Amino acid sequence: MGSEVTIHVTGFKKFGGVAENPTETIVNNLKGYVERRGLHGGVNLGTCTVLEVAGDGALQLYQTMESVISKTDDITNANVVWLHLGVNSGAQRFAVERQAANEATFLCPDELGWQPYQVPIVLEDGGISRKRETSLSVEAILKTLKKGAYDVMISDDAGRFVCNYVYYHSLRFAEQKGSKSLFVHVPLFSRIDEETQMKFTASLLEAIASAC
Repeated sequence: MGSEVTIHVTGFKKFGGVAENPTETIVNNLKGYVERRGLHGGVNLGTCTVLEVAGDGALQLYQTMESVISKTDDITNANVVWLHLGVNSGAQRFAVERQAANEATFLCPDELGWQPYQVPIVLEDGGISRKRETSLSVEAILKTLKKGAYDVMISDDAGRFVCNYVYYHSLRFAEQKGSKSLFVHVPLFSRIDEETQMKFTASLLEAIASAC
């Protein structure tokens, strides 16, 4: 892989039960934070996009991905990582998601009122038991983050709501285009404060680059 890795980051807007989504704040402030702090280890911050908490957020994601990927060639695409941040309002720590399931089962309607139940996310991929796994080493990323004393774990279940929905689409797109994708769940700011989460996200970018 080339010397510099470009990481494009997405977060989500507010949704039912979460009036302030920390990932919206993180993604909106990330460019300024990174400019002040600096990034090490051959990593470049690409686009920062906030998605709707809806199945249609995946369409918005595809548009962003296509606009970036279409400007680059296959060799450059290998140096592209899509990092998706989502909130788990019940979590006490950060969680690096290893995989996504081809299943949409929303326990509550998304922000556009859609509430699927046991529906395949991508029909041509087969049934809801199908899973896609990130090609990044989540173990290597975890090890690097642990050195920074962050409270972080590996998760094998991204849920079945919009986070999993977007992650599945992203993993599929990344596989087709030769790039990489990763989803990380963060807690609310009331559990881990905003400054710590900003530091974590910058460290996460560096950890991903070193894992490439």
